[in-house]
Amino acid sequence: MTALLEVEDLTKTFTVSRRRSVAAVKGVSFRIEEGQTYGLVGESGSGKSTVARMVARLTEPTSGTVRFAGRDVTRLDRASRQQYRRDVQIVFQDPFGALNPRMTVGDLIMEPLQVHRRGTGRDQRARARELVDHVGLGVAALEKKPVDFSGGQRQRIMIARALALQPRLIVADEPVSALDVSVQAQVLNLLKDLQEAFGLSYLFISHDLSVVEFISDRIGVMYLGDLIEEGDKADIYAHPQQEYTRTLIDAIPTIEGRS
Repeated sequence: MTALLEVEDLTKTFTVSRRRSVAAVKGVSFRIEEGQTYGLVGESGSGKSTVARMVARLTEPTSGTVRFAGRDVTRLDRASRQQYRRDVQIVFQDPFGALNPRMTVGDLIMEPLQVHRRGTGRDQRARARELVDHVGLGVAALEKKPVDFSGGQRQRIMIARALALQPRLIVADEPVSALDVSVQAQVLNLLKDLQEAFGLSYLFISHDLSVVEFISDRIGVMYLGDLIEEGDKADIYAHPQQEYTRTLIDAIPTIEGRS
């Protein structure tokens, strides 16, 4: 069976100066099955967000291949690139900086539909009403602006906006790291509910193994640009193969009764 997303030998090298370059990502390979969540975890500077940006086509890879539904997305024609941008949406870490403060929530959610010319104005407004309800904000939110909402609510707006074009894959780049722990849990539960409702797949980026453990089906561990370990969630946590992975697991706060 063809995976929804296949990343093969993906590499990104940044030129710092004439004599110096930095390999941010070094030959990373993984796959995401339809309806599954792949958690990519590592410390700051490990290269995980660069992988996310390459998958979302915000950063060009130096080499390697990204296939979506069997097609190499680095070689798509213009029409196919537009479809890929609809099929793959990204949710960023910072809900405070990612939303235009001058736009209403309704306009923010409708903007992708307008850019891609999806439906009439009436259709777009109906879609916005549907999505704010799905993310738990209610239709009254449509006339308000981002400043009127908390961090967790703004992230819900970001998620609703990402869903506007009915994507198949959402790249979630540290989507809860800026939120309080209790709010993190609410947003993670929302993501899981939406996944079940819409059949979504996620590439979930995080530095927090406890978050990745909760939401992921498979996990990849990155260290200094390399994917050093990957496997099913249960195997990674029960039988980590790399010392770095064991260190990350040991750093997870424990509660009484957890083995």
